[in-house]
Amino acid sequence: MKYLLLIALLLAQLPVCAQKASFTIRTISLPPEIADKNNQFSGLFLRGKELLLLSESRLQDRAEAKVYGISLGSLDDQLAGRSTTAAFKKYRIQGLDRIKARIDSACQLYEGLEGLTMIGNDAYFTIETATQSAYCYVVKGLLSEESATITMDTNYLAPLAKPALTNGTHIHNAGFEAATGYNQSLLFLFEYNYFTHDNVAFQLPTAAVRNDIPHYVPVQRLPFRITDLVYEGKNRFTAINYFYKGDEDSVYRAPGTDPNARFIQNGSSYHNYCRLISLRYRRDKITWKPLFELPREYMTYNWEGLAAYRGGYFLINDKYGPSGQSTLLYLQRK
Repeated sequence: MKYLLLIALLLAQLPVCAQKASFTIRTISLPPEIADKNNQFSGLFLRGKELLLLSESRLQDRAEAKVYGISLGSLDDQLAGRSTTAAFKKYRIQGLDRIKARIDSACQLYEGLEGLTMIGNDAYFTIETATQSAYCYVVKGLLSEESATITMDTNYLAPLAKPALTNGTHIHNAGFEAATGYNQSLLFLFEYNYFTHDNVAFQLPTAAVRNDIPHYVPVQRLPFRITDLVYEGKNRFTAINYFYKGDEDSVYRAPGTDPNARFIQNGSSYHNYCRLISLRYRRDKITWKPLFELPREYMTYNWEGLAAYRGGYFLINDKYGPSGQSTLLYLQRK
């Protein structure tokens, strides 16, 4: 008996290795209007009985400003094999053109909507600007189910300063793509978090106005892109961690000294890579660890939207990927 107790004590002192989550990947059938790649979806949010899909709403390309809402009941029916359809409605975003005009007049060039989160009926969006612009923005609108609209508050325009490299230049085509609500505040992660100096997330109170200064939260150095974020409760989050192999994204290449480099390199060449990671906000700092690596056939999609649902996750791409259209996945926990 004393030997059994000794073994038990020794085992108790060993470090516990976290088990990576395991999922079955299900593809959701989308109506042609939503599957159209020109929607360029850039975010997901679970609200009540709907899954909201954020269109990038590139007004400079004459795109319609909109958010789609897919009935969760119809998605449940698909996942249970009872149906192959997805019931949806379209929320038109009103007043975004006026906000774009304000941003452009300040020489901070609007490029599109990248992140979506909601607190009550208030929808908060992040706006990405051209690379040379010094700021991205948070804007707010009121969602009305009755009129199927989101009416923008044109007086609300909260700037978020883009982090820069030590030489003062900005990361090409990077913005605050990851947005979530957190303890009655808003939390935003920049797309690039591999600076040799400080990496920080921005936290804003929901009452923030134009001149408010965000609270800076240190982030553990993190390779590749962060393209969306969802709050899971108890100070824990899940995010999309994505790498694109193209030369224009060479800044996202982890050096050979980083153990993450093995995920994206094959000899001297690179390949796309995507995983989900788990983040924890504790003691005024955000740390992370791997959660789930997508199978190889899904690595070439540009995954930009994430929503947690019933122990699993919805994922959606923008217009890039081998399907040539919007692709919605459900990662169902085994």
